[in-house]
Amino acid sequence: MSNPVTDWHSHCDDDGILWLTLDLQDADTNVLSVSVLEQLDSLIDQVNSNLPKAVIFRSGKAKGFIAGADVKEFLDLNSTQEALIMIKRGQTLFARIAALSCPTVALIEGFCMGGGTELALACDYRVALDDASTRIGLPEVKLGIHPAYGGLVRATAIINPLKSLEMMLSGRSLTARAARAIGLVDAAQPERQIERAARGMALSRPAKQKMPLLGQVLSLPGVRNLLAGFMKRQVAKKAPRQHYPAPYAILDVWASYYGNSKRMLEEEANSVARLIQGDKVRSLVRVFFLQTRLKGLGDKKSFTPRHVHVIGAGTMGGDIAAWCALRGFNVTLQDREAKYLSNAFKRAHQLYAKRLKTTPERNAALDRLIPDVGGDGVSRADVVIEAIFEDVEAKHAIYKDVEPRMKPGAVLATNTSSIPLETLATALQEPDRLVGIHFFNPVAMMPLVEIVKTASSSEQTIQHAIAFTQHIGKLPLPVKSSPGFLVNRILMPYLVEAFTLYDEGVAPEAIDKAATDFGMPMGPVELADTVGLDICRSVAQNLSAAYGIEVPAGLNKFVDSKKLGKKSGRGFYEYKKGRPVKDKDVDMGDQKVIQNRLVFRFLNEAAACLDEEIVDDKDLLDAGVIFGTGFAPFRGGPMNHSLREGVETIVAMMADYESRFGERFHPAAGWKGLSE
Repeated sequence: MSNPVTDWHSHCDDDGILWLTLDLQDADTNVLSVSVLEQLDSLIDQVNSNLPKAVIFRSGKAKGFIAGADVKEFLDLNSTQEALIMIKRGQTLFARIAALSCPTVALIEGFCMGGGTELALACDYRVALDDASTRIGLPEVKLGIHPAYGGLVRATAIINPLKSLEMMLSGRSLTARAARAIGLVDAAQPERQIERAARGMALSRPAKQKMPLLGQVLSLPGVRNLLAGFMKRQVAKKAPRQHYPAPYAILDVWASYYGNSKRMLEEEANSVARLIQGDKVRSLVRVFFLQTRLKGLGDKKSFTPRHVHVIGAGTMGGDIAAWCALRGFNVTLQDREAKYLSNAFKRAHQLYAKRLKTTPERNAALDRLIPDVGGDGVSRADVVIEAIFEDVEAKHAIYKDVEPRMKPGAVLATNTSSIPLETLATALQEPDRLVGIHFFNPVAMMPLVEIVKTASSSEQTIQHAIAFTQHIGKLPLPVKSSPGFLVNRILMPYLVEAFTLYDEGVAPEAIDKAATDFGMPMGPVELADTVGLDICRSVAQNLSAAYGIEVPAGLNKFVDSKKLGKKSGRGFYEYKKGRPVKDKDVDMGDQKVIQNRLVFRFLNEAAACLDEEIVDDKDLLDAGVIFGTGFAPFRGGPMNHSLREGVETIVAMMADYESRFGERFHPAAGWKGLSE
């Protein structure tokens, strides 16, 4: 073997158990690189030549078992054949582990993802640490592929397909107890007992996990095909096959080849080898690295806040407060009168009922969320967040009130969505302590938070804001203070173009279909209804002076007549039980022109933001737009998409649209820099 064994450490204990510990050198996280797998292959040779009583796999890292395959190596594959060779090597190695004549146990502590879970499935037994840090899953679908080292075959062989397929189709991870409940692991044990449990399984060799009876019935040929068809229809509601082929590939392999493990293993490999070479996978891998970059910004340990004070208990303020309490912070929530707090606490109840498993956990979160009409929490808070309506004078009054009462070093943040911070900071004695921490609606669902900085913002304030964002489990994106910042600035022309199309007589259904066919998770008309048409108009008006955005007449008409969208039951669509009523028989018009008009406005504003250095580079711009708007992830972000399609092609088409539809399609100066 070419590689020495440097990342695996082996130790045989007094009971004859061989402990194989993965501790990847010069890395915080274990991944299954080609080198790591080659080293393991060599160790399995040694195991076969000198068979121990049992083998236990574990991690030498403090925070996890194995994060999965080394994603960077995906990008080095230049052909389907190269991909197939790499996959087959992994499959062969895991098959060797599964075939060992001594018992094998995976001892899982912390996260265990993708290839790590596939390695665990190749073992006879799996013991997981019963702790909040333990998460086990097969999330490959998020990268546009699916398990390839035998995980698809082995998971569906022992776990009810309703559970195993759902785990792979969604990419969601499970707690140790949830994994135990479906048979993914054999035991969930506390830290003091986990080694004893693994050792006990290795020596006693209990019966292995088997498919439950219901799972056996659902896996029968006729039933299997019906179930796969049903699941495809469910997947199609969120992920069209033309944009996201991986979940359909999972179902095709299972439905067609289950019961013939050898053939299913071959088709599992062939399927991923085909998928991995597509542009979609490369874009989704890019999204993965963009997310990793955002997570790595700043230093989370540089600031460890414990108390958060939120001013404004409306939808945004209340939901920010509820989220911070969910994440373990003590939170005081302030508004003018107690009656304004009731809706915020009602929504907090709903959030905790959905997110937290047990009644004690829910009660603890509610105990951390404290009503505070008098604003007494200001003096104790490490972070004060102003989240009232968009009014400069009202915000100034709040700052003048709270600044003298804040403790030294505390962060003063605003959740303003469109007002420049330079305007807001004029009311402060220390303007350098103000920073924007701009959340997106719905707070619990949207991962991005814009960290808005001005020329006078202190570096410490910015870094503390970034660290706070990481502590509450969000992705921080530093942006320059300017009207609309990044996400709203880019999103608004796109929404306004949708309103303009509506004013021209294009049906909302046709507008939304053009956007979702492009890959947007929701059409712009439905999105505007969901956000609230009054909020859309307010943001558009705030941006109109800076960027010449004209508010379409149709939007004004809806707002003036109190048809505000989903929250009022009527906007562009009528809403019944929270869902829009759409006419399937409307004229869809020229879908390509509609799509181009929407997308060109989006891309053009993104290019303008790049030119104005609203963010530091095009990668951060793509990250912000993907995680802040849901921009088609398989396209890798607006700038990545533009480069792939060809900047010259896009600019030429926009020039044509400018002649046909007006100067709003005039190509921004930023295109020149992108193409150079």
